[in-house]
Amino acid sequence: MASYTCMKTLLLLTLLATATTAAFAKEPPTTLLPWQQNSIDLEAGYLWKVGGDTPLDYEIAPVILSWRPAYQLHHVFNDGSALVVRSRFAAIGQAIIEGPENHYLGFMAAPSLEFWDPTGTWSIYGQLGGGFGWIDSQGVAGGQGQDLTYNWFAAAGVSYAITETMSLRAGAMFQHLSNLGATDPNPGLNSLGFTLGVSWGF
Repeated sequence: MASYTCMKTLLLLTLLATATTAAFAKEPPTTLLPWQQNSIDLEAGYLWKVGGDTPLDYEIAPVILSWRPAYQLHHVFNDGSALVVRSRFAAIGQAIIEGPENHYLGFMAAPSLEFWDPTGTWSIYGQLGGGFGWIDSQGVAGGQGQDLTYNWFAAAGVSYAITETMSLRAGAMFQHLSNLGATDPNPGLNSLGFTLGVSWGF
């Protein structure tokens, strides 16, 4: 009888321990696809003047640091590919290689429309947005008329994941700089070029 009681007690303790362990056990980690993660992007490129009101030639070397949070909107197709909308917030620094000014520092934001393949390995993206910043205007005819300068941009490219948390990026970028008519004349500058970069997910 004592042996039966002891076995019964051990069985109850075992069941209790199992239930407790199951209740507090953590779910095994799930690998997130790139568009399900926050992303930090670091990109650099080169832009050439392609138009605008300024008669001066410009060449610009931008460096862009961006944060893209995980998707806000998405649709997953039957094959597992996904169309995703995310936000993009960026700080931009530009060295003006050719032109009367020397540098431009600014901020910009845009939605990022991304199509991802079923494996989450590569994507095609497009972005359209704008922001503002400061340029060291020089008071030169045809140059930017004041330090406060607004930017409008469009970008498109491809991204390729080389690890679960790192991707390479390559794209084209169009940029417009002007002061929205705050000075007369308002010598707007249009430039077009390429960007290359790397993205870290977390």
